[in-house]
Amino acid sequence: MRQFRLGMVINPYAGIGGALALKGSDGAAIRREALAAGAPKQAGEKMKKALAVLAPLTDNLHVLTGAGEMGAQVCEELGLSYSVVYHPEAKQTEGEDTEAVVGAIMANNADLLLFAGGDGTARNVCNRIDEQPEYALPVIGVPAGCKIHSGVYAVTPTAAGEVVAMMVKGELVSEIEAEVRDIDERAFREGRVLAKHYGELVVPHALTYVQGVKMGGKESDEMVLDDIAAFVDEIMEEEPQTYFVMGSGSTVANIMAAQDLANTLLGVDVVKEKTVVASDVTASELLQLTSNQPTKLIITVIGGQGHIFGRGNQQLSPAFLRQIGKENILVVATKNKLQGLEGRPLRLDTGDSDLDDGMGGYFSVITGYRDKVLYPAQ
Repeated sequence: MRQFRLGMVINPYAGIGGALALKGSDGAAIRREALAAGAPKQAGEKMKKALAVLAPLTDNLHVLTGAGEMGAQVCEELGLSYSVVYHPEAKQTEGEDTEAVVGAIMANNADLLLFAGGDGTARNVCNRIDEQPEYALPVIGVPAGCKIHSGVYAVTPTAAGEVVAMMVKGELVSEIEAEVRDIDERAFREGRVLAKHYGELVVPHALTYVQGVKMGGKESDEMVLDDIAAFVDEIMEEEPQTYFVMGSGSTVANIMAAQDLANTLLGVDVVKEKTVVASDVTASELLQLTSNQPTKLIITVIGGQGHIFGRGNQQLSPAFLRQIGKENILVVATKNKLQGLEGRPLRLDTGDSDLDDGMGGYFSVITGYRDKVLYPAQ
């Protein structure tokens, strides 16, 4: 069984200026002043509280982190399996070190990034992840800074650990896009609060069923399928020049029906500009049609089994899947169908074991209108 790959980074100096009323910890000079005055480093201890929740799950967990106080020290103290993927040059780390370790974590195909810091750290994380928009690495922040205005942080370190534990166990977690905000510390020290938006990050959180399609207190699959179709329709409208390859199955058929498009239930069709441009294509036809063209694949999950490739859709060849990349695969399914898997992962059976390994980890699954969950695949 594939181990969960947890990226973990600590900003050792996060929050160090708080106790001394320095209104933040940004800047080397502020950190030197705080250290000289005896301010304690607390971020590592807060990360330990988050990781303590994972103690029963360590056999299925491997941590990717930075050397020393950036993470390795905490892993050593807790007896976690870990690899050091970045070594800072100086003892006092800076924002560029945070960005560098996040980059190294991404290069090692992490499933999730857990970081301890404040809004400045969240900005560093956002900066680095924005450099690779095709890799939507989900993140959870452990609150450890003086300023926590960003929505990417859990309410407590323990709460952060609990969401990570859900993912390690393969439980359903919702996916949201949360805002990264920070204030101007210089203005703040002068009594002015100037908060600025810096971007969004994908954040997992405990699954909620807050959807506008309730029936008798439960989700109606028929209405949820309509919500999924409406969301996919919106995506198509936003990308008129993209080829949308429509996989087989009733969930995809419902999306096609919602747009009054002819559908091959047990085949693969191609749509562009809300028009079917190719029906029931073969693997070679599909590869040729989409070569060097912006392409997205809409595919669903086989109920009860969990396969998304290798069962009735061999037209989606390894060559085609490599050509479009995992970031262009949109998996659609109701939460009821995912719950029916009882924690089993989505199955990748493309016929190419290297490709299966490369696409393993987590998929963002569309489960309603602008409603997604993160679900493991292997």
